Amino acid sequence: MLDEGKPGADEVRSEFTPPLGVELPPEPGPEGSAFTQPAQLTHPAFTPPNGIPLVSLSKETPWPDRMRAMLRMPVTERPTPEQPVAEPADAGPPVPRVLDLILRIGELLLAGGEGAEDVEAAMLGVAHAYGLARVEPTVTFTLLGVSYQPSLIDPPVTANRTVRRRGTDYTRLAAVFRLVDDITTDGLTLEDAYRRLGVIRRNRHPYPSRVLTGAAGLLAGAASMMVGGGGPVVFAIAAIGAMLGDRLAWLCAGRGLPEFYQFTAAAMPAAVLGILVDRFGHALPWTSTIQASAVITGGLFALIPGRALVAAVQDGLTGFYITASARLLEVMYLFTGIVVGVTLVLYAGVSLGAELDPEQTLSTYENAPVQLVAAMVLSLAFAMMLQCERQVLLLATLNGGVAWVVYGVLHQDLGWSAVPATAVAAGLVGLLGQLLARHRHASALPYVTAAIGPLLPGSATYFGLLGLTQHHLTQGLTSLTKAAALALAVAIGVNLGSEAARMFLKAPGAAAPAKRRAAKRTRGF
Repeated sequence: MLDEGKPGADEVRSEFTPPLGVELPPEPGPEGSAFTQPAQLTHPAFTPPNGIPLVSLSKETPWPDRMRAMLRMPVTERPTPEQPVAEPADAGPPVPRVLDLILRIGELLLAGGEGAEDVEAAMLGVAHAYGLARVEPTVTFTLLGVSYQPSLIDPPVTANRTVRRRGTDYTRLAAVFRLVDDITTDGLTLEDAYRRLGVIRRNRHPYPSRVLTGAAGLLAGAASMMVGGGGPVVFAIAAIGAMLGDRLAWLCAGRGLPEFYQFTAAAMPAAVLGILVDRFGHALPWTSTIQASAVITGGLFALIPGRALVAAVQDGLTGFYITASARLLEVMYLFTGIVVGVTLVLYAGVSLGAELDPEQTLSTYENAPVQLVAAMVLSLAFAMMLQCERQVLLLATLNGGVAWVVYGVLHQDLGWSAVPATAVAAGLVGLLGQLLARHRHASALPYVTAAIGPLLPGSATYFGLLGLTQHHLTQGLTSLTKAAALALAVAIGVNLGSEAARMFLKAPGAAAPAKRRAAKRTRGF
């Protein structure tokens, strides 16, 4: 006898029919696409049943923040372009020309020292401005690539460009930033964009080579005063050494020698003058005010690759590990060139009887007002060597002075260690630089890179090399480790200050801080 509610005896059954009494799952809803998930599955890794909500990025936010937010989104969540730049009515966006423009803009930014994430943000912004939605830019140390897929069934169109030469010209970098801002905000046509890009590439550097040589001497002289060298004689000797080194580096570059040998040659004249001052300075009437260590340290300040180090750490912190590794390797080679040049001269000087003291402590804060003026002059000279725009020079100089004051208060007055004091001062530099950049819709590098000049570890580097030269291995390695720690503190502090500005401070005209996603943890779960 069959119970009520159970299948009848004549009901057709198969081996796939579940046993009696087993509760069946609820009936699925209407059939959707292959990418649709049932309503009961709410795992964030799956596409929600009603699709992904539309993401709106206000154009009042500066384009670097908008494009950086898109870069950190999954590809499927990126919003489509709002309105392509007007082109002929019956023609779609000229994909090959747009991709070529994207690569040329990215090349100028990467060659100018911009971070990989900001280069990708600029490339993505130009692509979206011209109506290319499915675009993936790729940036490494020497290679730029971009891929565009018209639809899911069409093959992608890819293009790439190699960056073979690099040059420091922040005036050109600022012009490229203004071009990208006009493309992404004002709807600049493709022809106008190409025309302006051609003008940017043809523009000459704002300062000729002789001015740059004078700026190198000014930087070295100011650095020697900042570390307590004392007196105009030390300033003049350090400046002469740096200018000789700069001209020697120009000569090596004109002969086609790699940068390693250029840095090696540029480091030698300052070291030679320091040895001469130590060996024969007693015959001069102002021997009591001359410190050979200050002369050599001033020359090192003009050579330490702080710009490349900051870019390397920034790329590493933002997830571009290949580019960061390549930049750090570049920094290592350049620093090794400096080490080789200085060490060869120091070995020769010690063998000739020079009595350089690795335990000597430079009187950094003996005259605080003089040191502050020297730090600001150093930042000004550094900004000129970086080919910054003339209207940026004053702001970069003031930012460098602020950095030195903060470092002095924390290290000298409050007794902080040099490494955390340097990190805090560099963080403030990054914060102020990012605010100035957001206000002017420009790159932060011109406001930041020159301002970190007073914080670079010139004296620690010199004493480390001197200790190794005189076979004081413990002292030498300790000083070099301190120099590396200070350099990393500068780079990390600058990046942290920039990130703080983006996270907590709203852009001019924006209602709230720009929301953007960061990379998720990939280990430890």
